[in-house]
Formats: sequence, structure tokens, C-alpha cells
Amino acid sequence: MMRIINGANEKIIGANIKIAQTFFARLKGLMFQKSLMDGEGLLLCPCNMIHTFGMKFPIDVVFLSKKYVVLETVENLKQNKATSMIKGAAYTLELPVGIIKKANINKGDQIVVC
Repeated sequence: MMRIINGANEKIIGANIKIAQTFFARLKGLMFQKSLMDGEGLLLCPCNMIHTFGMKFPIDVVFLSKKYVVLETVENLKQNKATSMIKGAAYTLELPVGIIKKANINKGDQIVVC
């Protein structure tokens, strides 16, 4: 697990972020979870688009470059939806709804991974 912080304002995005690096871990994603608690999330790598088919709850989504710069955000992505492919995205963060606003995550922010 890792801790992720918005370097632009030092707000904690998540303290218990899991990593999905294999094909099957990325495919499974959050499908069989009932919810995400504050501080939890999933970092998919590599990943430049996601879907929420089979999920039980909506999520906030943050697309990141190879240098962990925010390229795009999607708030409150509902179940059974898919995002567009985000050009230049290397990583995708799946987070509880409300974290994008709470951590004031904006395009161009530098994300710190610890």
C-alpha cells in the first residue's frame, strides 16, 4: 500500500492506496468490493481509461502522467460506465466519491507518491 498526496496543496488523497499492476488485477479492479472508505483507493498502472461495469458504487477518477501530473479528473463516475481514453495517461487513481473536491485535485497538479 502507498500514501498519495496532492503536492499542489499538501492535502492527503489517500493513505491506504493499493496498486494493480497485472492484467488480472487491473481487470478485477474494485469490482468485488462493496465500497471504498476514506483514505482508500486503487492505483492502476499502466492505465489510460477505465470502466465501472460490475461495480457496486460510484467513484472519483484521476488520470496521471508518467510523472504523476494530473491530466484529467472525473467526479462521481456511476456504475456501468466507461471513460474515454486519456492521451498521455500512464496511471489511473480510483477513489471514493468526494475526494477530488476534498483534496482540491486539479489538472496540472503534481501528485506525490510515498
